[in-house]
Amino acid sequence: MTPDLETARLLLRPLKLEDARQTQTLFGQWEIVRDLAAYVPWPYPPDGSHNFYRDVALPAMERGEQWHWTLRLKTAPERIIGQISLQIGETNRGFWMAPAFQGLGLMSEAVEVVTEFWFATLGMPVLRTAKAVRNAASSRISAKTGMRLLRVEDQDSVSGVQPTEIWEITAEEWRARLKGLHP
Repeated sequence: MTPDLETARLLLRPLKLEDARQTQTLFGQWEIVRDLAAYVPWPYPPDGSHNFYRDVALPAMERGEQWHWTLRLKTAPERIIGQISLQIGETNRGFWMAPAFQGLGLMSEAVEVVTEFWFATLGMPVLRTAKAVRNAASSRISAKTGMRLLRVEDQDSVSGVQPTEIWEITAEEWRARLKGLHP
């Protein structure tokens, strides 16, 4: 079960099929998708969000293999501004934010609360994520939240093969970080 989560400024609501319409208008922008994994189709099809939610995300949520949340400002809870997801696999977290809301620290808030969910609620031992080298803002979020850069490797992305950073944090490192933040 994917619970509602919140931060100081955000509501994280579990993904629902009816969210696809709003997501479709935001997600299908080159600046959002260019650095994502190559399985994201480009040009983004007119029914891409609906099909992904219906055929991939929602079934995986029901199986307990993935957890997806829409991001909404508490001041405008009806409006989706991004998405964050966790999944069991080689990499465990991904996110995107509408360009108008980037650079405000909102994704850092979302990362904190879902990382805590990953370790404290799900009891996972390690969290890994992949970041395109050119996406420095996304890498800064990983560093800011205590992750370590493991390696750089070439990976297929929507915009082609590109150098990609692999970041990691263990449950022990996460707990030690939290202890240091809240002695």
